[in-house]
Amino acid sequence: MSDRERDKHSGVETTGHEWDGIKELDNPLPRWWLIVWYICIAVAIVYWVLFPAWPTLNGYTPGLLHQSDRVNVANDMKALAAQRGVEGVMLEKASLDEIEKTPNLQAFAMAEGQAIFGNNCAPCHGAGGAGGKGYANLRDDVWLWGGQLADIQQTITHGIRSGDPEARMSMMPSFGRDGLLKPQEVTDLTEYVVFLSHRAASPGAVARAAPIFAAQCAACHGPEGKGNQLVGAPNLTDSDWLYGSDRKSIHDQIWFGRGGVMPAWAGRLSAAEIKAVTVYVHVNSGGSGAPAPAAAPTVASADTNPASAPAGQ
Repeated sequence: MSDRERDKHSGVETTGHEWDGIKELDNPLPRWWLIVWYICIAVAIVYWVLFPAWPTLNGYTPGLLHQSDRVNVANDMKALAAQRGVEGVMLEKASLDEIEKTPNLQAFAMAEGQAIFGNNCAPCHGAGGAGGKGYANLRDDVWLWGGQLADIQQTITHGIRSGDPEARMSMMPSFGRDGLLKPQEVTDLTEYVVFLSHRAASPGAVARAAPIFAAQCAACHGPEGKGNQLVGAPNLTDSDWLYGSDRKSIHDQIWFGRGGVMPAWAGRLSAAEIKAVTVYVHVNSGGSGAPAPAAAPTVASADTNPASAPAGQ
């Protein structure tokens, strides 16, 4: 007989545990719970026998079924490669221009490129390639490094500031943080950039910043601020902005000199896959890649009230 205390109200033995005068009863587990528990144990034992489960010194137990998800995935990839074999070989051998001029090959490249873009590029550029603040919009025809097929292929292959020996490389100075310009000069230069984008700006600030722009910025952005794709300098006269078009964003860009990094995809993607993504991006952007010229603004058009300027796109 058990010498454990029994609860006088229910007649059930207690566990001996007591909290604040409340004693824990030693009730048996529900029968349904025990049945489920035993079934789980039986299923686990069967799984251990049939499937890879236990680690060993030389690997793991293969199980009676010799099931391997890794082998299955490898076989599926081989089957997919065989299915795409003919088009894939043609894609690898054809030039980018030939791909775009051959309807069947272009259709295959677009389908392949869309899948690759979704898996590798969409986390930064968005599912549709519309980009965001700090990430380029790939759906328009405005390009920092050129939008021709060869330009896009070069950027995808080697990246931007990626550390690849052939990566696109440029760096905007931190004019404010590094003390290259005084705070008031950065503020005036902000107004000058607003003025270049055909928006109302303070004429006094524009006049003061004109020689600063000519001395510090024109070497990359050009005398009229229309940019230079050879060095990745953006066109300051249009309505497309990578880091924002409001005055604070422009001021911060001049002050800190932001410069993003795009990874090099050579070695991660095959040559055929890079061609597919190149064609996909080029076609979705409109397919020209030619820089759009913009008329240079005149100082006479500037407004005396800088606060009246629109925010832009």
